[in-house]
Amino acid sequence: MDRSSEYGQMDFNLPHDVVSLPSKGIFYKSKKQSLKVGFLTATDENLLMSQNIPKDGLVNSLLKSKIYEPGFDVSQLINVDVQALLIFLRNTSFGSEYNFSILDPKTNKKFETTILLDELNYTSITKQPNEEGLFELTLTKSKANVKCKILNIGELNELDKIQDQYPSGMVAPVITKRLEKQIVELNGERDKVKISQFVSQMPISDSKELRRFVLDCEPSIDLKKTITAPSGEKVTVDVSFGAEFFRPFFSI
Repeated sequence: MDRSSEYGQMDFNLPHDVVSLPSKGIFYKSKKQSLKVGFLTATDENLLMSQNIPKDGLVNSLLKSKIYEPGFDVSQLINVDVQALLIFLRNTSFGSEYNFSILDPKTNKKFETTILLDELNYTSITKQPNEEGLFELTLTKSKANVKCKILNIGELNELDKIQDQYPSGMVAPVITKRLEKQIVELNGERDKVKISQFVSQMPISDSKELRRFVLDCEPSIDLKKTITAPSGEKVTVDVSFGAEFFRPFFSI
């Protein structure tokens, strides 16, 4: 039986490296600034090449199997750390070159280009959170004082599921549910019912202000690169982290 999905929760002495987290651990209770991460193996090719993506998704499955930290809950990771770990896995297996086939907007012809993943820029946070990893803001319109947090991948996955649960034509309450998860404290209180009631009546200007504020607080990787096409036109490409991030190498 394949037990690779359990490796990350067990103290196996498997080949690994220690990867520093861009967040420096300030948003985690453990305050871990680095993680032991294994290297991709031939067994992992089965997952990467599979057309049947696991229920918890390719990224979650990779993190669970390659993070060698017993008891560590990968769902608590924030996006920037997830992206750094995936880049580590790819770079240590295939090198940092990432090849694109993109369209020249002037000639409408495809051309090949390459970016180096180890040259992507990390943006540092400009606002420091408190000891709980929370940020404080007084909203302009309502004057409400809120303490808010950066959502982890577990919470982001929950929001994705909410979207999927609503049939076509029905409006999924993704924005309000996101705000309810982001706001931890409202005017000194942490009553979830009161926070939910506040969010449902929240002025749209405050909603936008809070979401923009949290986004500005979050450390990130600049995943956009501007490429010059053969025609001389500028084209912006985005690095994404789905199966295709790894699959171009599996042609042999």
